[in-house]
Amino acid sequence: ILSNRLTDSPCCVVTSQFGWSANMERIMRAQALNDNNAMNYMVSKKNLEINPNHPIIKNLKSRLEDEDESNLKIASNLINLLFDTSLINCGFSLNNPSNFSQRLFNMVSMGL
Repeated sequence: ILSNRLTDSPCCVVTSQFGWSANMERIMRAQALNDNNAMNYMVSKKNLEINPNHPIIKNLKSRLEDEDESNLKIASNLINLLFDTSLINCGFSLNNPSNFSQRLFNMVSMGL
């Protein structure tokens, strides 16, 4: 979702007004009688709000418009990395932290 609230960060993850917060999700996952099937329909829907004026988002848009295979792969990796980073920044836990680590290492190796 395009956001007009964000000024400094490229994106953030938000939940609905009546959905569970990140802390409530963490508490419910830690319960002794945790049932993953019941948990899936109770967690709130997460929306990624992006700041269209941020330089990172502008760069991603230009990479996606280029349609070069390497640029699309890099953009896909960056988008997933931004989403995972936003989840962490907003207090949510990652479903698969090893994927996040691998993406981060890939981006660092590309920068070197």
